[in-house]
Amino acid sequence: MEFNKGVYLMDELVSIIMPSYNTAKFIGESIQSVLDQTYTNWELIIVDDCSTDETDEIVKPYLVDKRIKYYKNKCNSGAAVSRNLALKEAKGRWIAFLDSDDLWKNDKLQKQITFMNDNNYSFSYTRYYEINENGKANGIHVTGPKRISKNGFYNYCWVGCLTVMYDASKIGLVQISDIKKNNDYAMWLKVCKKANCYLLDEELAMYRRGRIGSISTQGIMKLIKWHYKLFKEAEGENAIYAFFNTIRNLLFGLYKRKRYVRKKPE
Repeated sequence: MEFNKGVYLMDELVSIIMPSYNTAKFIGESIQSVLDQTYTNWELIIVDDCSTDETDEIVKPYLVDKRIKYYKNKCNSGAAVSRNLALKEAKGRWIAFLDSDDLWKNDKLQKQITFMNDNNYSFSYTRYYEINENGKANGIHVTGPKRISKNGFYNYCWVGCLTVMYDASKIGLVQISDIKKNNDYAMWLKVCKKANCYLLDEELAMYRRGRIGSISTQGIMKLIKWHYKLFKEAEGENAIYAFFNTIRNLLFGLYKRKRYVRKKPE
């Protein structure tokens, strides 16, 4: 069957992976940004990691929409375990990711699926901008390389998790090691072994920076520790190569800030 450009497979299911933990203040807005999508054939798979706030009460009214599935871990286990469970439950061809405090523009899914189908891509990401805890833009706009190879991903995690989509029919089921931080990066290091990643050069998502407990609030020494654990434990590298890749990441991180992060007045 032949399709016109821009309308390939627009009836195919998108599985949206959303781990949650103590984000009652934000998760309703995140869910609403999915409900507002112009592309409507999706399932939202939320896996809560034993939140101690009012997350259950906030999510409950949204469950009248049968596209939204809500699971709870038996014990607090971390985002890696939550994402693995959600991916096992996913039924869609397309896999997308949205953390429970981040947001999408309403045409994000439609534009990204069109972009991937028009170009026969299996793995893609978009630009995004940052908002603060109160939802106000802070002037930071983030992009990345037009094409990221396997080697490019080992240089650095160029993509924002909330912008990524991949084709599960080409990539298969992805499961990651139980590491507490950088587990999204661990996922891309698996996916990049099967497909290059391409930039949809539009700003389609909003990343909430500065929430207490988020990775963006942590210091440099903890970042080094988490990157080392990523390469040593999730990738199974020996200590020397894990250390080499950690230093490599730090250097390319500086390059990303200079090349791909822009501060603009709002």
